[in-house]
Amino acid sequence: MKHLALLVMGLGFVAGCGAARAPGAGRPDFIIPSQGTGPFSSVVRVDHMLYLAGQIGTDSAGRVAKGGTGPETTAAMKHIERLLLQTGSSLDRVVKCTVMLADMKEWAIMNEAYIAFFPKVRPARSSFGTTGLALGARVEIECMATVD
Repeated sequence: MKHLALLVMGLGFVAGCGAARAPGAGRPDFIIPSQGTGPFSSVVRVDHMLYLAGQIGTDSAGRVAKGGTGPETTAAMKHIERLLLQTGSSLDRVVKCTVMLADMKEWAIMNEAYIAFFPKVRPARSSFGTTGLALGARVEIECMATVD
């Protein structure tokens, strides 16, 4: 009986802890909904985390940047940087990136352009090859970052 009382008290404490959360805490906030025809949001915020959809390196007209993997990586990272700044975060708050490459043989080329955006502290990262990316792109990058 004593153990049951402790369990019930413990459950009451845990339930009470949840009540202290801010309204809407833990719920997604679609702060930058789909831009264009894609069926996804560009940025979703949950608490102090931002989840950015994959970005391909496009020019101002929405075409894949010319020059291949290096210029596409630079353009994709500039899109990411712009989205982060627009949502109150920055590149130095990125905690994880995922890089998708049309050809893993271009990993070194992508890395050379990518590293320019993280000169000091580098977020965790995964990279993998695909069988194809949107618009025939050579690279797509998504990331997660913190925000206050």
